[in-house]
Amino acid sequence: MSETSARDAERTDAERPRRVAVAAAVCGVQGAVLAAVGTVILVLAIVGDPGDLTQAIAGSVTLLALAVVPLVAGHGLWRLRRWSRGPGVMAQLLALPIAFTLLGSGGGWVLAALPLAASALLVLGCLLSPTATEALGVGPRSA
Repeated sequence: MSETSARDAERTDAERPRRVAVAAAVCGVQGAVLAAVGTVILVLAIVGDPGDLTQAIAGSVTLLALAVVPLVAGHGLWRLRRWSRGPGVMAQLLALPIAFTLLGSGGGWVLAALPLAASALLVLGCLLSPTATEALGVGPRSA
């Protein structure tokens, strides 16, 4: 690592508020879970005998594509990039109706719905806080 990169990393770690770090970590976990579920569905579709191979592959590819948004947002948030707040908030706003739908499905889906809703609300709370908006440079400019 070059001296400039090390200096930038130290500066970023020192300036990163806890709320931004939490939002980045949770986005990363959300993206990793989506990628893992998409991969498992894809592998099961290929090696197993799904009822509808096309639907199984389409579902897994959709999950893998959706995993990119929170992963990229989490990376950007960790590095305090201004652009990362938008995808981070968008991913959480998409997660809430999905969690609500899963909750309404009942059964074992409730076990997926509750952590999804809780993590989405946590990230939204973190990213919409004045501390995060200031750190990311998206709040109103102070005089």
